[in-house]
Amino acid sequence: MHVDTPVGRLGLVASEGGLRRVLWAGEPGAGGNEAMLAAAAAQLREYFDGSRRAFDLPLDLEGTPFQRRAWLALAEIPYGETRSYGEQARRLGMPRAARAVGAANGANPVPIVLPCHRLVGADGSLTGFGGGLEAKRRLLEFETHHSRRHP
Repeated sequence: MHVDTPVGRLGLVASEGGLRRVLWAGEPGAGGNEAMLAAAAAQLREYFDGSRRAFDLPLDLEGTPFQRRAWLALAEIPYGETRSYGEQARRLGMPRAARAVGAANGANPVPIVLPCHRLVGADGSLTGFGGGLEAKRRLLEFETHHSRRHP
């Protein structure tokens, strides 16, 4: 299943256990459990129409325990806000692990749903993002705009 969004066409991969992947345009492999795919597509559409700020989907994530912990912590970053990788590492109780947090989030299998776009450099600069820095910039601008319109 695919969803057309302001940041391009996203592919979705789901299992019986939940959403497994959000794929950027051109990444192969979309498909899986139809009910999960439909729920994920609906919530992505709600996010992009401005009526959803957080996702409520079962996730079926494959990764190391540290990666899973880093990914799930992304959901705690408030809509329309950013955190530095260092701040996120401190919140995970690992103040010297900013690079490890960055590496884990570079492998985030469900971008947007677990909002790795909300992580920025220590100086506020936009740094690495699987969908490209332009997509990251657009997502952050979108959230800032909608958080001001509907506090």
